[in-house]
Amino acid sequence: MKRYLMYINGQFVPARGAKWFPVYDPSTEEILAEVPDAGPEDVDAAVAAARDAFEKGAWSKMTAQDRGRILFRMAEKLRSQAAALAKLETRNCGKPIAESEYDIADAATCFEYYGGLATKVMGQVNPVPANALCLSMREPVGVAGQIIPWNYPLLMAAWKLAPALAAGCCCVLKPAEQTPLTALEFARWFEEVGLPPGTVNLVTGFGETAGAPLAVHPQVNKVAFTGSVEVGRKIARAAADSLKRVTLELGGKSPNIFFADADFETAIDGALFGVFINQGEVCSAGSRILVERKIYTKFTEAMSAKAKTIRLGSPLERETKMGPLVSKEQYERVTSYLEIGKREAKLCAGGGRPSGFGKGFYVEPTVFCDVDNRARVAREEIFGPVAAVIPFENESEAIRIANDTHYGLAAAVWSRDIFKAFRVVKAMRAGIVWVNTMQPTYVEAPWGGYKQSGYGRELGPWGIEEYLETKQVFVNLDEAPIGWY
Repeated sequence: MKRYLMYINGQFVPARGAKWFPVYDPSTEEILAEVPDAGPEDVDAAVAAARDAFEKGAWSKMTAQDRGRILFRMAEKLRSQAAALAKLETRNCGKPIAESEYDIADAATCFEYYGGLATKVMGQVNPVPANALCLSMREPVGVAGQIIPWNYPLLMAAWKLAPALAAGCCCVLKPAEQTPLTALEFARWFEEVGLPPGTVNLVTGFGETAGAPLAVHPQVNKVAFTGSVEVGRKIARAAADSLKRVTLELGGKSPNIFFADADFETAIDGALFGVFINQGEVCSAGSRILVERKIYTKFTEAMSAKAKTIRLGSPLERETKMGPLVSKEQYERVTSYLEIGKREAKLCAGGGRPSGFGKGFYVEPTVFCDVDNRARVAREEIFGPVAAVIPFENESEAIRIANDTHYGLAAAVWSRDIFKAFRVVKAMRAGIVWVNTMQPTYVEAPWGGYKQSGYGRELGPWGIEEYLETKQVFVNLDEAPIGWY
């Protein structure tokens, strides 16, 4: 068993309280490693290092070209270590190895994208009715506190770190306590790629003792959080005292809408992939599956039959399509919803622990049919492999049901009629809407939600905007006295 250290001011250090906590392999329930249990004093040290690096260190003096080159080197390092990082990611969070490999590749692409964007942050000259030169300058917001979830550990670290670094910010990153290992491994190469001390700091710990002190810290200028609505509300309240900039990505209960004219076989695969990828531990999971009544019976029968064939197993085996849930806590949460669903709707597939698994936090891919949109399994984010299938009669009813949620992260619509598809796209109150597919995500495009799915956007040029301030510079070119007295 390996014991990791945190990364603060260019050094690997234990928690000041000399406390540790275990990190588990969810497929075996065995302890995989131990990491420092950081407290407020560790957060203080990390923030102080980031503040000093921002105000006095090399990062604040570095050109955008040099920052970009370092981000490119970070991407290269990820690619060179991809196999080992993917295996560690899979052992730590339970996702199938093929998915981890995609995630590491996407993380590298994210650093590459923002490495190129670092030199594209531009101001402008503003025409004003005076003999003057009026400029708009873009500057980094300062120190960023970044709190990431456990479902895409290294990829979410990249989504947070890359735009912040490209903007010129310095960062304190807190990984989820369940899945900190790949971020800590990545930190081993920060000095090698050229990151000056204090530019990126990693603290490991729990939300109450490490995340909360980071969110309220007076020397943190901006907080970026991905996670639950409940925690997001707490962070927004905490940040309000010092009027920090905040971006929140808080999950969803995304509708996946299937009209009768959709390609049937492709639609069935899209429904399964949309909700069961990564064991359903996906903020944009298409967990509300809306099906037009004309094909409802055929659709639910085919979907349920295919769901029963999804291969569960060791996530390190190539044949595995679904691994275990990330933790015992998440397993208990999801299985409690299985019991709720059995009381609210018709169980068409799954509904329990698969046979043959004595260890590991495994749950069968589960399909509930004939679900009322008012049911708890249709309204609450379960974050597991649980689908709620809801019938609808026509386009207007599909739109009404799809938007009848306090979430608004994502949606999808499946139809061969492009005019109908785009009517639905325009009607959806969601930040991402897919047509005839679900879940593809690219660094070039914005990511974020409406309503209680949060605010702000990540990825693309929108992502770097969240880490920039705008400064006006007014230069008087008129030599005449002002003459007001």
